[in-house]
Amino acid sequence: MSVATWVNETLVRDKSERRIFAVLGLITVLLVVGVVTGVVGLSFLLFQVSLVGMYALLSLGLNVQWGYAGLINFSVAAFWGLGAYCAALLTAPNSPLGLGLHPVFGFLAAIVVSALVAILIGIPTLRLREDYLAIASLGLAEVIRLIILNERQWTAGSSGISGIPALIPWLPLTRLATTASVVVVLGVLIYLFLRRTHRSPWGRVLRTIRSDEDLAKALGKDTYQFKMQAFVIGSVIMAIAGAFYAHLNLYLDPSDLVPLTTFYIWIAVILGGTGSNRGAVVGAAVVIAIREGTRFINDVPAIGSLGLDVAPLRLLFVGVLIILIMRYRQDGLLPPKDELIWPAAKDKASAPSGGSPKPQTGGDD
Repeated sequence: MSVATWVNETLVRDKSERRIFAVLGLITVLLVVGVVTGVVGLSFLLFQVSLVGMYALLSLGLNVQWGYAGLINFSVAAFWGLGAYCAALLTAPNSPLGLGLHPVFGFLAAIVVSALVAILIGIPTLRLREDYLAIASLGLAEVIRLIILNERQWTAGSSGISGIPALIPWLPLTRLATTASVVVVLGVLIYLFLRRTHRSPWGRVLRTIRSDEDLAKALGKDTYQFKMQAFVIGSVIMAIAGAFYAHLNLYLDPSDLVPLTTFYIWIAVILGGTGSNRGAVVGAAVVIAIREGTRFINDVPAIGSLGLDVAPLRLLFVGVLIILIMRYRQDGLLPPKDELIWPAAKDKASAPSGGSPKPQTGGDD
């Protein structure tokens, strides 16, 4: 690719990304204005921020597996549910275990259990073709849901678990403000960790495996170990999101572990741009905005006067959005090209030094 072509593509991409962030900024301003004027309730907004944060964590976890290692995981809801039930069973005083431990122990249990399950499911499948992992993970999601539903002496079954404590009860904030703050901090920490690892040699090996596993093997890389590491890390992040959800919702039952959650997370990663951490976060925000915002579409006078019940068509709206994105932005809203490059390398490429700058692509071009 010539320097002129690279520069033109970069300028077009930067302009498009600025528009996307401008739209997101406008929506944020409108929400703040809505809270100030009383149109939008503060509790509702904090709950939505918490949901966006949780979905962002799930999307980041799937992005590690699919976006960088090419692992097709259809058990996002399973690992999310494992994290949620670990937190609920260990911290809720009226759970079947009745331990009433501090939420920290719930998070630690979620990390350990999800890592062990990921290793157990990865050992027989990661050496095989990608579709075997897809089949195994799809079955795993249903198996875990059925176990939680039927093992009532351990999980309370369909009765669910209530009385889950708040995350940090001693903070001088409301419960929703506390949970929103915690998930934002968790999201920032995990985002920074993944950005660092994705730019590292480990991340470059993963991207090579996704593009051409035979080439990675020819270079002497143990692709099985790298894929196992990516699968475990992604699963642990999903479990952390589940543990957070337990303390956000304060109630949990097997109906929360529906496959639709996995579908939403795949949509978020594809919308944002496969392999892009920024895209995973933005995709999660878009999915939540459509899923939750359309709940009130019947309250619009122009639609309510028609007598149509449009709110149940939320999933249809998400599908239409996917079609539009795939039609006009095949790489997603925020492709990963720029975020894979070290800032110093970008500055060196753009700085005049007597010769033509060489394009730095980060390995994704």
